[in-house]
Amino acid sequence: MSRPIRIAYVTPGAFALPSARSSSVERVVEQIVPLLPAAAEPRIYGRTASGLPRRGVWKGIVCERFPAASKAKYASAVSSAIASFAPDVIEVENRPRMLIRLKRQHPRARMWLNLHSSTYISPSHISRGELRRCCRLADLIIVNSYYLRDVVADMVPEAYSKIAVVHLGVDTSRFMSVHSPEGAARREQIRRMNGWMNRKVVLFLGRVISLKGVHHLVGIMPDLLSRHPDAQLVVVGSPGYGTHRTTSYYRRLKNAAAKLGSRIRFVPYVPYSEVPDWMLGADVIAVPSVRREAFGLVNVEAMATGVPIVASRVGGIGEVVKDGDTGLLAEPSRLRDDLLINLDRLLSSEQLRQEMGKRCRERAESYFTWHAAAQRYAVQTGLAPDEAEASDSKLGHSGGDEDWRGARILGSRSSTDTVNERRKRMSAEKTWHQPATTRKKPSRGRLWN
Repeated sequence: MSRPIRIAYVTPGAFALPSARSSSVERVVEQIVPLLPAAAEPRIYGRTASGLPRRGVWKGIVCERFPAASKAKYASAVSSAIASFAPDVIEVENRPRMLIRLKRQHPRARMWLNLHSSTYISPSHISRGELRRCCRLADLIIVNSYYLRDVVADMVPEAYSKIAVVHLGVDTSRFMSVHSPEGAARREQIRRMNGWMNRKVVLFLGRVISLKGVHHLVGIMPDLLSRHPDAQLVVVGSPGYGTHRTTSYYRRLKNAAAKLGSRIRFVPYVPYSEVPDWMLGADVIAVPSVRREAFGLVNVEAMATGVPIVASRVGGIGEVVKDGDTGLLAEPSRLRDDLLINLDRLLSSEQLRQEMGKRCRERAESYFTWHAAAQRYAVQTGLAPDEAEASDSKLGHSGGDEDWRGARILGSRSSTDTVNERRKRMSAEKTWHQPATTRKKPSRGRLWN
């Protein structure tokens, strides 16, 4: 096949791309699509925003943008634009119901569904019948963890053979390491500016909602302060993306924290460009999610910074954070107790924080870069011939006459079987990125004392 494979990437229309205020869905598209090999001719569809043209070129990729106040009108406008592009493949980001609509309107295109979380496959967003139909129409289902693969397969067992796992990445140049001279100097600046020179800083960074478990951190702070009087909890984030609006949960959380005064600090939502600095200033990063964390980009961002992590062993977090090596994991059934024990252990030993933090950075550089994630994506989708060639190729640069690419993506069932066999082999080669054989529903624990 002489021309590249045309792939239409359809974002949900929740946030513009590029944007400093987007969710992780847009961030993944923003990072991976520009790194695709020359086998692909991508085009991105998203929502309009001030300062961005309706149609433009970004990082060499055509982006078309449409108003998205009405999701129905947005989907209709995107569908019309896709018809002009005539793609071979349409990849729908995290909205299975939109895939059903686009397949009906573009029956000749192959359909890929990229699930970034379990939210939009839950009964509150899609019926089980619609989900089964979506999985039947999808030629490929991409997920970011073995955990999410198992969630999808539990709901729609017949879809298992279509599911490809692609672990995500982090920009290791944006998130500089505290163990580099530049990172260490910047860390000292940040800690001086915030008055943290004599503090042991535990940082939470993300959406402040009950699923993220911030109430557990607030709940254990009196006990943590009794062991470490110099401890400081910093909560960076708001309930929603790109907004400072509060909720009853957020207000109750602040009220519960008020009795500890300045030892718990709340910082409303900050743009993504400021996230690396907050991480650089921390001693430990806490991710106390109570359930449904498919991957958690915050974990790899912390690892890139070289700061150890204390996290819940829920969802896909255990595939990112290696317990005892790059962080310490807390069991959901005893979340508060384990969080306290693990934070106490790390705050008690600067040497342990240093050693674990250095391993975090090494792991981020060796596996969790966006270039590595793009290579994994290319192999799993058939845009690269195999794992070895994908690893050796220079993604984003033109290659030779790649006759394999059209057959693998657009061809027969035997081609699909070959890709599935490769996925199985790659899965078996992982040393510790393994799916859990059993999953227990975690206890949400107490919201408040």
